[in-house]
Amino acid sequence: MPDDTAARPAQRTTARNDTSAAELLAAHPWVARVRAAQDGGLLVTPAASATAAAPVPGPLVREHLDQWAEVYEFVYETGEGRRSDDLDLSGWRASDTGRPLPEEHMRDWVDRTVELVLAQQPRRVMELGCGTGLLAHRLHPALDGYVGTDVAQVAVDRLAAAELPHTAFVRAAAHEAGSPQVRQAAHRVFGDGVRPDCVLLNSVTQCFPDLAYLTAVLHGAIAAVEDGGTVIVGDNRHSALLEEHFGALERLRDPEAGAADLASRTAAAVAADEELSFAPAAVARAAAAQSRPVRMGVHARTMADASELTRYRYDLVLHVGPGAEEATASAVHRETWQAHRDRGLHAALRVALARRPAVLSGIPNALLTDAPGGLTPHALRKALTGTDSAVLLDAADPRMLAVAAPPGAGAVPVEEVAEPLSGPAAHEPLPAFVSRRLPEVLRDHLRRAAPGTVPPRITVTPGDAA
Repeated sequence: MPDDTAARPAQRTTARNDTSAAELLAAHPWVARVRAAQDGGLLVTPAASATAAAPVPGPLVREHLDQWAEVYEFVYETGEGRRSDDLDLSGWRASDTGRPLPEEHMRDWVDRTVELVLAQQPRRVMELGCGTGLLAHRLHPALDGYVGTDVAQVAVDRLAAAELPHTAFVRAAAHEAGSPQVRQAAHRVFGDGVRPDCVLLNSVTQCFPDLAYLTAVLHGAIAAVEDGGTVIVGDNRHSALLEEHFGALERLRDPEAGAADLASRTAAAVAADEELSFAPAAVARAAAAQSRPVRMGVHARTMADASELTRYRYDLVLHVGPGAEEATASAVHRETWQAHRDRGLHAALRVALARRPAVLSGIPNALLTDAPGGLTPHALRKALTGTDSAVLLDAADPRMLAVAAPPGAGAVPVEEVAEPLSGPAAHEPLPAFVSRRLPEVLRDHLRRAAPGTVPPRITVTPGDAA
């Protein structure tokens, strides 16, 4: 008889495959539960600690953050968009063409952001996610001190080498605002025990894994800033506009696509999107879940060009603490655009904002709707030049604009910000990342723990799955 001894271990491994794999996976620290699937594979529920955002990020959250850190380390090292020491546009590309965004448009983007920050009259700024220093180079001359953090070491090293007066740069993630290395930098720049009066996060939230992480970062930022100061969360992708944005991209890719095909492609693109987007209400809920009083203003992006950075993004200014300057709801004079639009733009603004503090609301955003009387954020900004006013976005509907004079008149307690009325509160990339990454980790674990075992099909299920 032929000797089949050599084949027996492989046969036994295959026969024991499902049971042994389930046992090995259930013992993995990133796994909470393992169940058999109808297709013969295994259903795995991640451990809550693996996807936690606080008190420290869990391992899967860290992997998501590390992935973005590697991306930016490469982008900044390559420096393909570096125009000068103070204008490095590496990584800034249009979603529709893949080409670099125009330099003039990016200069406008930078100028509007600097304008928003300086309008808060800060003296000490801590920027979480300073990147290549587009803002740092322009803010520090107007400040007593500036501390910048970033996950890309190459960016931190270049900014430190520039030796900008009254600045410090530290390699740290956004959730590490209270870490020893950041506190030490703040001590050197601001003074012993002196806190920043502005914490800035600009164009970084899209790299966050989910709302839980955003909440943890916001709580750290709010805790760091002094009373009467601000937390500015800028250049955020609006979740209520995500479908519209991806629909426009799909239409550009295939102008002849039918409505059903376009809708299907758009839905798939949204589901696969790897960046965080959220509505202002999501930030309001996060800010309300801590003890300090916070008022929030939602600002429109007012650049001249109608790009994705203007249409689908917005800024938030959080006024923190009992010392925050505020205008009570009863003191603010409120008017609607419908009542004044026939006067013409400049006359309407002059009449509606004559009794300050005032808010003029209900202005259709012409970038996103063809409703009668629509205006672009840029047109409003130009008409308001020299008036100490701000162009706001409706917290519940980004297709509507408002004007506040002074800008603080448009800030309301976060507890009063309505639920989103025109789209989801957020699109979170972490679940899709976990569904892709955790099976990879577990298959590698099986290969190391039980050589010769054929890894089963592994599907990630949420924690509340039946």
